[in-house]
This record gives sequence, structure tokens and C-alpha cells, in this order.
Amino acid sequence: MPKSLVTGAAGFIGSHMVDLLLKEGHEVIGLDNLSRGNISNLEEAKKNSNFSFIEKDICEPFDNNSQLDNLDYIFHFAGIGDIVPSIDSPSPYILNNVYGTSNILELARSSECLKRFVYAASSSCYGDEPETPTNESSTINPQYPYALSKYLGEEEVLHWGKVYNLPVSSVRIFNAYGPRSRTNKAYGAVIGVFIKQHLEEKPLTIVGDGNQKRDFIYVTDVANAFLSVALNGSDNEIYNVGANEPITINHLADLIGGERNHIPDRPGEPRCTWADNKKLKALGWNPQVSFDDGIAIILENKNFWKDAPLWDEESIKAETKNWFKYLKKD
Repeated sequence: MPKSLVTGAAGFIGSHMVDLLLKEGHEVIGLDNLSRGNISNLEEAKKNSNFSFIEKDICEPFDNNSQLDNLDYIFHFAGIGDIVPSIDSPSPYILNNVYGTSNILELARSSECLKRFVYAASSSCYGDEPETPTNESSTINPQYPYALSKYLGEEEVLHWGKVYNLPVSSVRIFNAYGPRSRTNKAYGAVIGVFIKQHLEEKPLTIVGDGNQKRDFIYVTDVANAFLSVALNGSDNEIYNVGANEPITINHLADLIGGERNHIPDRPGEPRCTWADNKKLKALGWNPQVSFDDGIAIILENKNFWKDAPLWDEESIKAETKNWFKYLKKD
């Protein structure tokens, strides 16, 4: 039975990774500091005898925890994922997403039977004017601290792979969405914002003209991509995970329905994210959930977002004040 560690196991993608690994017959250790609450199905996972959980911060050293001996796979999702607040408070992002990653890499070094360390990187490293479709060799141009911190984490992973001969790979995630996405107080991913507005029968706050495109990828397809890389990926390789099918924000709004309120364009964000995913497909992976079907599943489970913060034009303006201050171009 393969033994796998999932960091960030109580989070959005990490919890789906736990589900998939248990389904595939792995012994799974979930690790999370629960600082943002348990938004996943960990209680259900704990009913499985092949699952165990460690409540721990990745910024703390790992001192001789026998439970973490002899790991076959490490899937590293833990860190801070909120984008807009990184402008106001960059230091925690560097601490968690860079220093915390080095702690997990050092843990990997102690696992003599490690087959693969897979890092959850971000497509935000490509910046606000990426060539499209964007492949793994495209220009790196982080626009804000979150993007920088995730890219530095990736550089660490590849460096540990080269220096210490660790079997590492990195997966740059495009616009992941699906059940269990975060509902915390930070202004964030568009789908969660829209669903809460839909529940409250408020207008959907569309940034700009709504014709900007995002390469949305359903969360279970992301988890399957990580497993494909773990089983079939190459050392020190980077893989894009996206659907290779950019969707306009206006189409998303059409699927959700309701009134719309257009708010100012945000600097530092691309008009289009579009993953060239040929490298990942060469491993045998293909996305299974279409965007329309994925949004239908979310709408069936929309009450998950009932306690999420409700955003409107004024609260978004206040939340993104410094974003405009620092990222606005002349």
C-alpha cells in the first residue's frame, strides 16, 4: 500500500486529493494547521482506517515524527492562497509559501523510499500579459507577492531536486474551482463571490467588460493531474494543469443568472489565462468535467457558500484599494 502525505489536507484541493488517494488504495496522512477552519470532508475521511491526520503548521520543523517515516509520495498544497491580501501583508506569504515549503522538502529528504514530491505551483507566475496558450517555458513575470511566493516555492522544489537528487515535479494550477473552495473573509475567486451574491439575490460584480477569459479547471481533474504526475511524471519537470479551454466571465454569469454590476478593471491581471496542457496529457491525463457541468454541480451545492462574505462594489473597492495603488500602470 503506497504511503502518501497531503499537506493542506483540510483545504480546497488538498481535501479532494485525500479523497482520490484513499479511493486509489493509498495510506494517507493529512497535515494541516486548520488556521482557516476545516472546510473539507476530513471527518468523513477519518472514518477510513487508511487515513490519519496531523494538526501542524508547515513553518514548524518536523522533529523525528515516526508517523512520517517511509513516505512514498508527498503532495504539497499547504500555504496561503488568498491573492488580493498579499499586497497588504506580503511577509506571511514568504514565510508560509517559501520557508514552509523548505520544511516539507527537508522532510522529503528523510524519506529514503520517496517516489515523487509534487508541488502545487500557480499559473500566476506567468504575469498579466502571458503568451497564449501558455506553455511551461513561457516568460515568468509575477505581478504581486502571492505570485512571487508560489514561484519561489517552485524554485526551491526544483533546486532541492537537483542538489539532493530528490524526485520532484511541479504542477502550475490555472483557475481551479469546485466544491469546498474557500469561503473565508478575503475577497477572492470569482465563482465563490458570484455564488454568494446569487444566494442573496444581489447583482454579480463583474470586473471590467466580462469578456476576459479564465482557464477554469474542475478540482477533481486537478487532483487526478497530481496523481498522474506522481505516478508518471519526470524529475525536475513542470506541468500546467488547465482545461485548455478559456471561458469568459460573462459566460460564467450567464450560467449563474441574475443582475450584473460592472466594476473597474483590475491592473496586474491578465485578459486571458490559457493553459497549454500537452505535457500533462502526454502522461495519460485528460480533464473529465466540462465547465458547464462543473458549474451545475456547484449550483446544486450552493448552500456551501451560505456563510461566505457578501461582496458588493463598495466593499470590493475598499478591499482592493492598495491593489490599485501599487499595481496601477501609468
